[in-house]
Amino acid sequence: MKKTLTALSLVALLPAVAVLADDDKCSAPPGQWQPREAALQLSRDNGWTVRQFDIDDGCYEIEGRDSDGREIEVKLEPETLRIIEMEHEGDDEGDRVRNPAPAGVIVPPPNGLFGNGAPPQVQVN
Repeated sequence: MKKTLTALSLVALLPAVAVLADDDKCSAPPGQWQPREAALQLSRDNGWTVRQFDIDDGCYEIEGRDSDGREIEVKLEPETLRIIEMEHEGDDEGDRVRNPAPAGVIVPPPNGLFGNGAPPQVQVN
């Protein structure tokens, strides 16, 4: 009975192991990697300011700022320097300004909804 339960639990863990193994996106042996200086040159070519350069899960990882000054985290495949993942800090946290124009600055387009181009008047009953 114990052998059956052990076998069943091992079989149940196989999909989880497969998912974790798939998480390692960079698998090239270090002898085939581009030099670190090539990755830093790619950063300069893209206008990134590098704050930190690491190796994580076999990938080059760059933290810094893009040409617009936003914080970025970029994961590169070391063999080809292909960008695997790029995140702008705050994108998933809702910190972005959705409408940078101050209220009342933008005139509504003439489209029939606003007869004279003025914003609609709200009436509460």
